[in-house]
Amino acid sequence: MIESIAIVLGVALLAAAAVLIKHRFRPMGPDDEPREDVAEYISMMVGVLYALVLGLALVTVWDTHSGAEDHVAAEASAAHQIHLLAAGLPAAQGDRMRQEVESYVRHVTDVEWPALAEEASPDPKGWQLLEQVRASAQLPDHATPAQQVTGQETLAQLSTLDEARRGRETDAGQRLSPVIWFGLLVGGVLTIAFMFLFGVRRSFTHVVMAMGLSGLIAFTALLIYQLDSPFGGLFAVDPSPFVRHF
Repeated sequence: MIESIAIVLGVALLAAAAVLIKHRFRPMGPDDEPREDVAEYISMMVGVLYALVLGLALVTVWDTHSGAEDHVAAEASAAHQIHLLAAGLPAAQGDRMRQEVESYVRHVTDVEWPALAEEASPDPKGWQLLEQVRASAQLPDHATPAQQVTGQETLAQLSTLDEARRGRETDAGQRLSPVIWFGLLVGGVLTIAFMFLFGVRRSFTHVVMAMGLSGLIAFTALLIYQLDSPFGGLFAVDPSPFVRHF
């Protein structure tokens, strides 16, 4: 958090220094005020197009981040339901299933989450533990009707857990396109640069405008960068749903 604030302030101060240098070494002449409508129109269009790129990038990373939160919540809820449904199975089978579900959850929180934060490859052991839970859900031939109903509901929750886990792994691997990052960087530089192409006679006003615009662009770009990694950074999705249920 402190690093992000420092970067935003640094960019704003750098823009202010650039404005002061411009006014110091290249002061405006009497005929330097912009008068061409075409130039003003181009400047406006650059700002509008850059705002569209910023909006597209922010919506993209926000959707991925929200999807990751939903998948984690669904996965934890399904694991919790399976843990509860084990009480309706034969005693030995139910105890074994509860132990295997707890082993799966411990692996997710203790092993997989640190790896997700470091953007490491998914751990195949998680799928192996999940298959053990699935194997424990197979009912014996002498199961009672009530146990059969419980077994069917368990299989349904296992399907939900499987789907949510796949979604979580997909979210962990999604990143903003390099093309969009290129547009963000180039568009930001162009948008700020246009402030130096058109004259503002009062240097204090120019400094405030440059600091405000550059700081806002830097803040938005940092926000997109932090949201681009769903399981890392300031807004990382944490394993609290698993911890809350188990």
